[in-house]
Amino acid sequence: MSDIIHLLPDSIANQIAAGEVIQRPASVVKELVENAIDAKATHIQMVIKDAGRTIIQIIDNGKGMSETDARMAFERHATSKIQQANDLFSLTTMGFRGEALASISAIAQVEVKTRTSDREIGTLIKISGSKVESQEPVSTPVGTCITVKNIFFNVPARRKFLKTDQTERRNILLEVERVALAHPDIEFTLIDDNVTLLQLPATVLRQRIAQLISKNIDQQLLEINIDTTLVKIFGYITKPEFARKRRANQFFFVNGRYMRHPYFHKAITVAFENLIQPTENPNYFIYIQVDPNSIDVNIHPTKTEIKFENEQAIWQILMVSIRESL
Repeated sequence: MSDIIHLLPDSIANQIAAGEVIQRPASVVKELVENAIDAKATHIQMVIKDAGRTIIQIIDNGKGMSETDARMAFERHATSKIQQANDLFSLTTMGFRGEALASISAIAQVEVKTRTSDREIGTLIKISGSKVESQEPVSTPVGTCITVKNIFFNVPARRKFLKTDQTERRNILLEVERVALAHPDIEFTLIDDNVTLLQLPATVLRQRIAQLISKNIDQQLLEINIDTTLVKIFGYITKPEFARKRRANQFFFVNGRYMRHPYFHKAITVAFENLIQPTENPNYFIYIQVDPNSIDVNIHPTKTEIKFENEQAIWQILMVSIRESL
């Protein structure tokens, strides 16, 4: 019997790996914007066409990349964020796995223009389906401009399962909303089919909430601020009388990263007990800062699930701080 087990070509392996990281156009936006934040950008512009099916372009004024780094960034597991396994427990960056750019270039046509402040000329790289088509010098501002065209062009089955433009656009808006709330000190611009959907100047947190949610929400907000040796929790909740039956704006962030956390959500519902109806939902914007060594962000491809070392203690501190504010 002949041998039947063989190694997959890199291009196919990258497509498979991309399936976990890149699920839809919003995934591309999230990964590229997080890279821009890690590059210390103060202004990030996002341009999309056809709800991201045709074009997703992210332009930042961050540090940019050298010619060598720009090429290396598209190799799987190429990252500047960690050097050894223990570094996973001291992360202060958004990205760390070194999978995003490799995954994106595996299922799309990508063009990167980038320059660092110590170079007069930048680098232009074109990649399609994991294959580098060209790399050449280019005149470009300091920072990085990444253009992603025709997502899933070589994986028609994945492209077929994309939802309507309205749904894909809504998912992009949700990702941008999360990252903008996490980083009010950064200016964000979102342009969709030549229409500016969001123009968010850098500001303070309370103003960023008003920019994104509603100008009227400012008068509804109660501030949360508690600082212990274990955790710092700050942010805003809305007054009980403004709770509503329809879906509320509810956000948790830990060390600048959006997360889902049903257990901590329960702490908030307990704090609101007897103040709102069981069918009503309060708005909340909760920011948790802890020692990176006390959390694990490497448990889900989307990095939205996080394990806490002192979960029960933080739950109690969160619940009490909200109850006191109410």
